[in-house]
Amino acid sequence: MADQLISNDDVLAKDLRDPEFRVEWERTALARWLAVEVARYRAEHDLSQRQLAERLGVHQSDLARMEAGEHAPSLDRLVRVAGGLDIELMIDIRPEKKAARLPKKRALDAGSFAVGGCEIVLATA
Repeated sequence: MADQLISNDDVLAKDLRDPEFRVEWERTALARWLAVEVARYRAEHDLSQRQLAERLGVHQSDLARMEAGEHAPSLDRLVRVAGGLDIELMIDIRPEKKAARLPKKRALDAGSFAVGGCEIVLATA
């Protein structure tokens, strides 16, 4: 029986051949990443959704939507999560096939500002 099961990776590879599915999968990539990180943090710290929502300054229903991973988070939401979870979050946005050229020191030299108790570092290359 187990030898007849199809792996999650195989199912995903098949689904990604569908152009409409691929567009939606790529559109929700950041949301799925955030969902996994928030759920992992909550589990590791033995917190309920309500408790973590209070820590992040959001409603429990907002946290449930985050954990569902279906809606792309805003920059404000990412700042709230980084501050509430006391984590460093770095976002590198560049053309898909272009190598990263912004080491942290160069980014720090470019300028930063504080938002919601977090330092935001911006740079371009």
